[in-house]
This record gives sequence, structure tokens and C-alpha cells, in this order.
Amino acid sequence: MARGKRKRKAKRQGLSGGAKAALFLLFIVGIGFAYLWYDRRDWRPDEAEWPDQGAIIAISDGPVAFDTLKGLGASFAYLEASDGSEGRDIAFGQNFSRARAAGLEVGAAHRFDPCEVADGQSANFVTMVPRDASLLPPAILLERTAADCPERVSEAAVQSELMTLVNQIEAHSGKAAILAPTEEFEEAYGVSRRIDRQLWLTSSWFEPEYGARPWLMWTANRWYKSEAADSPLRWVVVRPL
Repeated sequence: MARGKRKRKAKRQGLSGGAKAALFLLFIVGIGFAYLWYDRRDWRPDEAEWPDQGAIIAISDGPVAFDTLKGLGASFAYLEASDGSEGRDIAFGQNFSRARAAGLEVGAAHRFDPCEVADGQSANFVTMVPRDASLLPPAILLERTAADCPERVSEAAVQSELMTLVNQIEAHSGKAAILAPTEEFEEAYGVSRRIDRQLWLTSSWFEPEYGARPWLMWTANRWYKSEAADSPLRWVVVRPL
């Protein structure tokens, strides 16, 4: 009687030494970032070097004590007013009055939606923001790309609608707009190279380097923890002249 062949047990393939080292490195980097985030939540640039500081406020930040914000060293507050053609911050009017009463300079911001045409977006902004010469220059937040639009929107179309929106908002405010692209938006559309407007860039704890031109404003800490609000705020500084 012939002997049956024994089946060999499949060897379990463990992680290679290189893979284990990579995972360990990622673990260490993650711990390092978590510690940095926790340790520097209350960090902001030195006022001696950056005297003009403030914050940008959205409805998601909840109630903000603007008097306390002023006491912390803020000289201005940008308030998110509108988002695309329909989104609105229902707290904008109240925040506007309170920020003014606290002695802060106030500016309004609109979040650009690359999936929508400019006309509806500028109409939304105009509805929310009064024509007031004492307001700071309007800011246009450029955070979303057309990658998630329900229908394809070309790069040229995004750039065209953005330029139209800039012109319409400037016509209402009487001041040149400030463009605030994220690094992702800048990589996709090259705003800092194509549109000649002041820039507002974001990079927590380190000065941003992704713009093609020098920036005017810098969101220096996206998670600034303070007594002014229960939620972390985005702390902003202006480049000294």
C-alpha cells in the first residue's frame, strides 16, 4: 500500500524587517505629532515679532467671548459669513456686533464652492455682509477642490468662476479681496501664481512655504485653545510691514 503524501503546512508569512521598521517609525511619528499637537495647542507667534494677531471664527466654533479674545492680544476677527450659494453662518450678525463692541477690527470671509457658479455665491455674500468701508478686506477661503463635485468641473472653469467671484465681492466691498488657499487647493489650481491678490496661507506652528509669492496673513495655529471659546480657534497673524 502506497504511503499518502503528507501535506505541508503553509508557513505564515510574517512582516519583513523593513516593514516592521516602517510601522515602528510611523508609530513614533504619530506619537510625536500627538504630543506636539497637545503641547502646542496654546501656542501663538511672539507678539514682539508679530504684533498684529487675531482669529477667524465660524459657527462651528460655538459662542466666542470677544472681550476675552481682545484681552488675549487679538486686534481683529474674521467672521465666516457665507459658504457657496446657500450656506450661511446664522451667528454672523451677532458675532459682528460683539466683535465690534469688544474693540476688534472685523472682516468677513466667504468659502468658495468650486462646484457652483460665481453669481449665486457672490449674491449669498452680499446678502450677509453689509457694505461698510470700515470692514477689513474680504477674505475668500479656498479649501475644496472640484474633485468631489457631482459633475466634472474643469480646472479652467474653476479658475474662471473664482476670478468672477473675486471681482463681484470686491465690487461690493470696495476693497481688494484676500485669497486663502489651502495647500491642496494651491497645488490643484496655482492660485498664488495666477491671481494677483494678497495671500492668506495656513500652516500650524511653522511658517507656510507653499505659495508662489510672499503671503500677507498666516493661520499659525488651527487648534488654538484659549479661554475665549470652548472649542479651539484658528489663530491668525499678519506679516509685519
